Amino acid sequence: MADSGAWHIVEDDLSGAAIRALLEQHFAGMLANSPAGSCHFLDFDGLRAGNVTFWSIHRDGALAGCGALKMLDAGHGEIKSMRTHDAFLRQGVAARMLDHILAEAQARGAERLSLETGSSPAFEPALALYRRYGFEDCEPFADYKPDPFSRFMTRALQI
Repeated sequence: MADSGAWHIVEDDLSGAAIRALLEQHFAGMLANSPAGSCHFLDFDGLRAGNVTFWSIHRDGALAGCGALKMLDAGHGEIKSMRTHDAFLRQGVAARMLDHILAEAQARGAERLSLETGSSPAFEPALALYRRYGFEDCEPFADYKPDPFSRFMTRALQI
């Protein structure tokens, strides 16, 4: 659901100062909690790639978070760049964005949705959210390699 009350999700072109600042914070957070070689976030150019759709979520006009869907192939999508703005933590931002990404992946015909995230304690809230949504640990997918600093998760989608 793209709009729920005061919440609004929009496809974002990454040109705004607020979204760029949030992504810079996201990049820094990833690098602060995992070695650089184990960080697999998409930079600004990567988020603009043809197989990636990037969204921002807003509440009453304020940027609350972001997320992206990278289509690996016609039947397999990957969640990228999920981040909640600090001012909106524990207000359901990530769940709303995850609902949106799941719906978009299904609408595009994906049969599976996967993700890579960190394995340190800093990533436990994200891991808990993904588990609540039925994601399960899996082996590395796409071009990923086994890495003790990465967790790989996946779930089948109902078409």
